[in-house]
Amino acid sequence: MANKHKLIKTSCEMQFLRAAICILFLAMLDSSYSLKDSSNPSYYYRFEDRVRSEMAGEEWGMVETNGNGQFVLNGQPFYVNGFNTYWLMVFAADESTRGKVSDVFKQASSVGMTVCRTWAFNDGQWRALQISPGVYDELVFKGLDFVVSEAKNYGVRLILSFVNNWEPYGGKKQYVKWGKDAGLNLTSDDDFFSNPTIKAYYKSHVKAVLNRVNTITNIVYKDDPTIFAWELINEPRCESDPSGDTLQNWIQEMAVYVKSMDSKHLVEIGSEGFYGPSTPSRTQFNPNTYAQQVGTDFIRNHQALGIDFASAHIYPDSWISQDITEAHVEFTKSWMQSHIEDAENYLRMPIIF
Repeated sequence: MANKHKLIKTSCEMQFLRAAICILFLAMLDSSYSLKDSSNPSYYYRFEDRVRSEMAGEEWGMVETNGNGQFVLNGQPFYVNGFNTYWLMVFAADESTRGKVSDVFKQASSVGMTVCRTWAFNDGQWRALQISPGVYDELVFKGLDFVVSEAKNYGVRLILSFVNNWEPYGGKKQYVKWGKDAGLNLTSDDDFFSNPTIKAYYKSHVKAVLNRVNTITNIVYKDDPTIFAWELINEPRCESDPSGDTLQNWIQEMAVYVKSMDSKHLVEIGSEGFYGPSTPSRTQFNPNTYAQQVGTDFIRNHQALGIDFASAHIYPDSWISQDITEAHVEFTKSWMQSHIEDAENYLRMPIIF
């Protein structure tokens, strides 16, 4: 894809389309779900009442998987109704914008949202969390503390991502720059996935986040049920090795590393979901032929030890064309259905889009 920014600046129409598809998808998953319930004031009362009871009792435990493709909480099915808001930490680090974070969780809670995906990184840039390898801005880390604390207050759990594949918020490019500044002979941003020193930088950041003691709740992150899961990297690609071996080895190594320090939380990759060389019959569902050449391999990647559930992203307006047509809807349907089938039949794990 020539311009990654297209994935960030999606059209309003496409966002509405995605929202509609998600609602319909939830309805398909749970036949007891009724759209009309959300217009009933008692619906909101019941949901908020449940959140309060969870906060006060033992129900606010760790979400797990049961080996049958389901998330479970205290032995009961847990349904993910979620959203993505990447900027929460940097807004929470500034008193003048912190209120927006509270507003997000308040609104999400009022309509029954259960999970939010957000960044636990900002590397070497404006309002950086990690200023240089292993060096942190405590004010920004306290911003992340606030995000975790406020999420719990509103009964929302978090997927926290450790790094970006893309340049915004630093990403693998910043890690490689740090390596070059330290005198390493690096030739590609993809060295992020193979260079021992760069991998050590990443592991150091993971360790810092997992062992962080929240300054508001006094709970260590790796012990906090508010955190739904850890995400290894947002949308990993390793185009220098289309075989997928380099990225597969990195996923395996880092998933095991996270689990070695935190066996309680779920771990996921952050994959876009492209099919690769291990499943040539499934590449027909990719949005284009280029997608199978970026070093990712949906089924193989998610078979790595330590990965608990699958993820796939949907950008039809970037992957196909900017003009919204019936083709976008058809692609989205086939993309979701193929990944649901593979998660159920091959991976035996839940999947989140």
